[in-house]
Amino acid sequence: MAAPKVNGPANEGKRNGSIDGPTNPMVTPLLTDLYQFTMAYAYWKAGKHEERAVFDLYFRKNPFGGEYTVFAGLEECIKLIANFRITEDEIAFIRASLPPSCEDGFYEYLRGMDCSNVEIHSISEGYVVFPKVPLMRVEGPIAVVQLLETPLLNLINYASLVATNAARHRFVAGKSKLLLEFGLRRAQGPDGGIGASKYSYMGGFDATSNVAAGKLFGIPLRGTHSHAFVSSFMSPDEITDKLLHSFDGSNACEDFVTLVQTWLRKLKRMHVLGGIFGETNQSELAAFISYALAFPSNFLALVDTYDVMRSGIPNFCAVALALKDLGYKAVGIRLDSGDLAYLSCEARKFFQAIEKEIGVSDFGKMSITASNDLNEETIDALNKQGHEVDAFGIGTHLVTCYAQPALGVVFKLVEINNQPRIKLSEDVSKVSIPCKKRCYRLYGKDGYSLVDIMIGENEPPPKVGERILCRHPFNESKRAHVVPQHVEELLKCFWPGSSGKAREELPPIKLIRERCIKQLDQMRTDHMRRLNPTPYKVSVSAKLYDFIHFLWLNEAPVGELQ
Repeated sequence: MAAPKVNGPANEGKRNGSIDGPTNPMVTPLLTDLYQFTMAYAYWKAGKHEERAVFDLYFRKNPFGGEYTVFAGLEECIKLIANFRITEDEIAFIRASLPPSCEDGFYEYLRGMDCSNVEIHSISEGYVVFPKVPLMRVEGPIAVVQLLETPLLNLINYASLVATNAARHRFVAGKSKLLLEFGLRRAQGPDGGIGASKYSYMGGFDATSNVAAGKLFGIPLRGTHSHAFVSSFMSPDEITDKLLHSFDGSNACEDFVTLVQTWLRKLKRMHVLGGIFGETNQSELAAFISYALAFPSNFLALVDTYDVMRSGIPNFCAVALALKDLGYKAVGIRLDSGDLAYLSCEARKFFQAIEKEIGVSDFGKMSITASNDLNEETIDALNKQGHEVDAFGIGTHLVTCYAQPALGVVFKLVEINNQPRIKLSEDVSKVSIPCKKRCYRLYGKDGYSLVDIMIGENEPPPKVGERILCRHPFNESKRAHVVPQHVEELLKCFWPGSSGKAREELPPIKLIRERCIKQLDQMRTDHMRRLNPTPYKVSVSAKLYDFIHFLWLNEAPVGELQ
């Protein structure tokens, strides 16, 4: 199969570097709404298809009742744009889908269509972003840019939503906890599962259970066994190969099963455990032993199949202590049901009692992982109750964005042929901010960001130490002066088209993740909190404010009273 063609003049591929096609092969020029093609034909028929248009891609309201969003999906957008070509098969399908009155010349136009004259200026992926501020500015021939609208929205909406969801879970869990994405089986199809793994990692999760995502994106993988593995065993008598070599290979234990059973009897007699357990479930013990024989250096056991404290924990500890005799260190346990706060605390006490009684170094610090339909609310409740969980495995509520299923990113025309355009609405939140803009983030002396400001393209940029009037786009009384200690321009060129501008490189996902974490650290905690967060200020310059309202009055029809 031929490599995807990079758009643009002959030397542009070398200047921009080769960019692979989208991760999902379904992302093609046909991944759009029919009305984009009907508009493209109407533009072509009217001779307007090459008119230079500028569109802003932005959202109107932060998700999950919060006051911030994490921007994600940019890389996949650039991959689409870099490889945007309509094939003969696709043209044939478009011809069959449009009315027969559409002229042949339009399909010839589609054959030569690419994004060589499109410019993309965007906020960097992984940045914290806010309503009304353009995430992306798309500039180019209006017919081409309209065809990009739907796929760009599709690639950014869910990506940003799940990255934000992941960041919110990270904030409530805290920096010290391990966060594991376990949502593949509950995700909305294969693409939802792959995207959830990618953007959860970008938003601050540490690993995924999704093997395909691990291969595609280099995300660390985590996973051990299920309840089915535990209940598939009947007794330790099933285990035929009982040999386990020591960690350093210097000796071998011929009967690992007997070693484990010896430790279990010792635990049962220990006074410090106070008769917590009697006879443990032997099928569970057999499963733990088998798993330890298979993965002696990565032994983590699911301990709630039968009874956590009377069976799961003692069986785990017996196996862990037997592994310790051979130079191995068990990883820990996973709790998937019950009172997670109580059980994690009791398990920790059990581990600490063994460490104190037997003198096994760090046994009391054994890792405890919790799963079982966790979300922001339950983790917050666990924090308030007090718990000993070291890692959270989160699935359904993370990947499906159960608390809010869509972000609501929009794509609005703000300029055509150098003429600013505005979309009006009786709902002020839906009024667009016209003209080609530049966007800046202003920081205070403590390093936290204070406000995002939009200015007209030809206005002088804000400067450090200079007093700047920041105005709410639509509310006349909301305004403030800011003297920034640091100024950052937000929109950067990620696809220059034929403009000759330098192109920003697309960093690997690990660097985007680090950027996201750094961005979140630069946010004040009152903007981040779960309940009643402080809204972040988004503003326009005084000059842009005046222009918005001039254009608004100019475009709005004047009523007449009879």
